[in-house]
Amino acid sequence: MSVSEPAWDADLLRAPHEAADKRERVRRMFDAIAPRYRLVNALFSGGRDAAWRRRTVKIAEVGPGDDVLDVACGTGDLARAFLRVGPRSVVGCDFSHRMLCEATTTHSADRAGSSGDAIRWCEADALQLPWRACRFTVVSCAFGIRNFQDLEVGLGEMHRVLRPGGRCVILEFTRPTHRLARSLYEIYTGRVMPVLASLVSGDKTGAYRYLPRSVVSFVEPAVLCGMLERAGFVGVEQSPLTFGAVTVYLARRGPP
Repeated sequence: MSVSEPAWDADLLRAPHEAADKRERVRRMFDAIAPRYRLVNALFSGGRDAAWRRRTVKIAEVGPGDDVLDVACGTGDLARAFLRVGPRSVVGCDFSHRMLCEATTTHSADRAGSSGDAIRWCEADALQLPWRACRFTVVSCAFGIRNFQDLEVGLGEMHRVLRPGGRCVILEFTRPTHRLARSLYEIYTGRVMPVLASLVSGDKTGAYRYLPRSVVSFVEPAVLCGMLERAGFVGVEQSPLTFGAVTVYLARRGPP
């Protein structure tokens, strides 16, 4: 099936996380929207997406001795945000080939001096990370975990490749808890944004109908914190941002 053909219909969108072939639908969708993905994110978040990534990096407390893995890195914006604070190494991985092409092209255009070579890009599935256990001191994921075919497996893989004492930091969309804020948010993301974002991106796959539905049908923050603990993480914390429209989760891998 062509990447430009619909990946989501009304029936699938009732419960997008239950689709048996969600993985392939998500991959095809992201391949299709990759060329204008960064533009759409900036436009329809009002530029807040960059601030959210900066906050995520700050919460992770990255230092010069850290080795960072950014899972489901998309066009590489969070990986580049990590690079700016000077860790020892940064790796970005994604299973969408076209997203990685955008990441490498953007990084090549933006990098300055030899520091630009510090990011390595890898085409890999978050459910089967191709690194040995305890390889990284920081593992991150921005707006990606709700797209995993199996969330428990994905969190388990993030835990596996993290060293004892290492940090897992997740940035994800959430539903505001305040009633009025939630109503306005869901009108915007459910009715306004899908139409305008599809026009701007030229998308025909239904990506911008799936993305807001994948938020409102995703697990609540408290449930995700419990899943992180069951995956083996300790000290799980959550930091809501922008009236709860997004949340940053921080967790650590305990001692062996």
